[in-house]
Amino acid sequence: MVNKVEEVINSFRSILFPKFYGEGMTEELLYAQLCRIIDKKAASSMIDYLPELKEQLEMDVEAAYNGDPAAESYDEIICCYPVIKAMINYRVAHKMLSLGISLIPRIITEKAHSETGIDIHPAASIGHHFTIDHGTGVVIGATCIIGNNVKLYQGVTLGAKSFPLDEKGNPIKGIPRHPIIEDDVIIYSNSTVLGRITIGRGSIIGGNLWVTKGTEPGEKLMQNDKTKS
Repeated sequence: MVNKVEEVINSFRSILFPKFYGEGMTEELLYAQLCRIIDKKAASSMIDYLPELKEQLEMDVEAAYNGDPAAESYDEIICCYPVIKAMINYRVAHKMLSLGISLIPRIITEKAHSETGIDIHPAASIGHHFTIDHGTGVVIGATCIIGNNVKLYQGVTLGAKSFPLDEKGNPIKGIPRHPIIEDDVIIYSNSTVLGRITIGRGSIIGGNLWVTKGTEPGEKLMQNDKTKS
């Protein structure tokens, strides 16, 4: 199963960015590969999703390029920046999850995790023009909601503050427990944002902060301020 899933994600990369991940892949071949791991109806939905997926990823490439003065071209972003591999896998996995497919989306995002050090749960919701600079050590939890034009740096965690337990002491599954990150937010390296809080639109979270309370739109939290907790 794992080998077949890896073949599928490599084929998605090839069909989306053939100049960089290998030419010769067609929608027909990808469909045949998908039918080996999911049913035909879901496979057709994934093929239909390709134009939208391509558009989303092009916006992610644009965000990475605009957000890094060291980047000299879109080609460099696609070839060299780990966020693009991670986002291809995430956006494919997220779509599969929305079709009711289990396990396979997790395999896909864990492949990206092992390749890039970026750990994005496929159930997280991420808007357009999303980027992660450098990327290593980023964790985005399952119930996290991220808006548009959001930028994270390495080592950022968008995690859960606690795990509510049922009467038997077992974790309660499926409840919202990760942050909501609104549009135009920047979170700098090694900051940890925990719990179902809202980081308001246009906020800036400085590096190495522990954040467990939400921010107002446009608010800035920096090291020389008190940690917001």
